[in-house]
Amino acid sequence: MDKISRRSEVSGSLHAPSSKSYAQRAVAAALLASGETRLLNMEFCSDTRAALSVIQSLGATVRQEDETSYIIKGGLEPHSGMLDIGESGLSTRMFTPIAALCEQPLTVTGHGSILSRPIDMMLDPLRQLGVRVTSNDGFLPVTVCGPLRGGAVTVDGSVSSQFVTGLLMALPLAASDTVMHVPHLNSIPYINMTIDVLKQFDVLVEHNSYREFFVRGGQEYCSRVYNIEGDWSGASCLLVAGAIAGEITVTNLNSLSLQADVAIIDALARAGAEIITSPDRVTVKRRSLHGFAFDATHCPDLFPALAALAANCAGESLITGTERLAHKESNRAETIQQEFGKMGIEIDLSQENVMRIVGGQPQSAEVDSHNDHRIAMSAAVAALNAEGDVRITGAECVAKSYPGFWEDLESVLV
Repeated sequence: MDKISRRSEVSGSLHAPSSKSYAQRAVAAALLASGETRLLNMEFCSDTRAALSVIQSLGATVRQEDETSYIIKGGLEPHSGMLDIGESGLSTRMFTPIAALCEQPLTVTGHGSILSRPIDMMLDPLRQLGVRVTSNDGFLPVTVCGPLRGGAVTVDGSVSSQFVTGLLMALPLAASDTVMHVPHLNSIPYINMTIDVLKQFDVLVEHNSYREFFVRGGQEYCSRVYNIEGDWSGASCLLVAGAIAGEITVTNLNSLSLQADVAIIDALARAGAEIITSPDRVTVKRRSLHGFAFDATHCPDLFPALAALAANCAGESLITGTERLAHKESNRAETIQQEFGKMGIEIDLSQENVMRIVGGQPQSAEVDSHNDHRIAMSAAVAALNAEGDVRITGAECVAKSYPGFWEDLESVLV
């Protein structure tokens, strides 16, 4: 479907959706726990639905208690040889090691853009840990047959931290202890989230400045009641909307969150926006905005929101970390350059690992989402200060992370 975004003021309060990053980790932990886990504040997006489907294929039972509460009875007893992770990168890299705990062949597959995202960083480490692995030449589908054992293993953390998350969740159930060497780990905040979820389910891991991880085998996940935080990734575009087009308050946000994208507050402050924070909400107000410098290496999902912000700032902004963008739902650096360029915003990628954005006023254009939820949302927000209408094609892709985005944005337009 297409959506049209146009020059508008924004004012009002919105409730942030629940974090799909925390939700997927909690769903995996509930699968691995004995007994029943109660997950609260869980709202569905495509990625969370995929995670729930996978754990049911792996043996968990799921029942809905009320609108946002679910009870999951754990148990790793696969009754299907196929695990469909949809288009979720995290579920791909997290559930593959978990599936490798099982002593039967299990195939992880998906559809859409995930089939073109490389998984070769998983193959050798899994083999080092005793797993039989076959793949489609380094892409999905991948078939694993365990059991995953402990030991010493080296993992490349420079492309993505998601596979490290998967190993950290699976290895506590291995028979032996593990020392995992991870040179060049990126997205460290996401690993802190994983460690936090593990701790909540009574599983402990240790690390040496994120270069080595020590995981004791033979641990047990314990079921519990777990409340899923609001999503800073989804909220980032809403907060940028307040900075460039009026004033927005977003509730259901933990200001002390471990989520990487809480860093949007720093970026907004650098650009000159007015920010008011409290323990569970953030208000952002428009002020005169100027170019800013920001390192998004450890929070690459912020790039589209940062581009929308920079496009509406006076002067030049420099955002570091573009090397993290090649294997997202699209090649996000090139997609941002191409689609924001249609709106008349100059974006230069000639400097290694840096995106240079010359701010101005976006122009009327037709923008292709490239089936990338964050591109669609960022284009809509950038257009709030545009001279004319911006049509966004493929706008339904926001369902991957934030199904209610268009309705929420419409509700604060004045």
